[in-house]
Amino acid sequence: MRATLTLITAALLAACGVDGEPETPTRERATPEPGISITGRAEVGVAKSW
Repeated sequence: MRATLTLITAALLAACGVDGEPETPTRERATPEPGISITGRAEVGVAKSW
């Protein structure tokens, strides 16, 4: 039990600001053109097991 608590505490402290102050995310992609874009995949069918 004590080892588990120690590991959890160490993980929380390791994740707490270890890489410095928070930074605002930057936009990596250009803004898309206005309009509608639909992508994806659809399948229609009937399946039956005997």
